[in-house]
Order: sequence, then C-alpha cells, then structure tokens
Amino acid sequence: HVQLVESGGGSVEAGGSLRLSCTASGYSVSTNCMGWFRQAPPKEREQVAIIYPDGTTSHWHSVKGRFTNSRDNAENMIYLQMNNLKPEDTAMYYCAARFSDYRCYLGSWSSGAYWGQGTQVTVS
Repeated sequence: HVQLVESGGGSVEAGGSLRLSCTASGYSVSTNCMGWFRQAPPKEREQVAIIYPDGTTSHWHSVKGRFTNSRDNAENMIYLQMNNLKPEDTAMYYCAARFSDYRCYLGSWSSGAYWGQGTQVTVS
C-alpha cells in the first residue's frame, strides 16, 4: 500500500519562502521517479518539478531558479524548496510517485502515478 503525505504549505507574502515535504511509505523514493505538481482551479494541474531515479532533477520553466526539488533517501522523503514566491504560485501542491513501469518525464502524468492529498500554498 503506497501512501504519500505532503506537509509544509501555508500562507506567505510575495518574496517569501516555503519548504514542502512529502513522506512516502510503501514506495522507495531513492529508486523511483517522484514529482511535484500544483493545481489552481480552474487551471489544469501542472508539474513543477521532477526527481529522477538517479537523483537528477528538472524544474518547469515557470519555477526554474526559484524552486529546488530534492530527496532524502534515508528518510524516504522528497522536498520542494520554494523561494521568491509569487502570487501566481498560489495553488494546491501535490507529491506524486510514478509507477515503476511508466516513463519518468517532466510533463503531465494523467495516469500511472500515486498521489498525495495535497498541501495548500497561498501567496499574497
């Protein structure tokens, strides 16, 4: 049974920082593909960052230079450090774990992933 639990969301002023965490159980973050997504209705869900099984990361162009995706293999957690936050970053943020037989890529994961319940980030 795979479970992903996000934490660290909140309300900040523009220019501020937040660090999101995602704790995984029943799934190894160190050997699999993990991603961070966000959704601000009515917009579609978009991926903001990905961490590949080899530990390399990629970030969506809208957050590149401001957000940093990382993982802690010992704790089986991934993180999203968000700096210089902007009002347009306001969204529900989700952690996702790719099914092992699905391709790992930065983009839409319409299927083939486990999802957390989300944590709200509000920037004013």
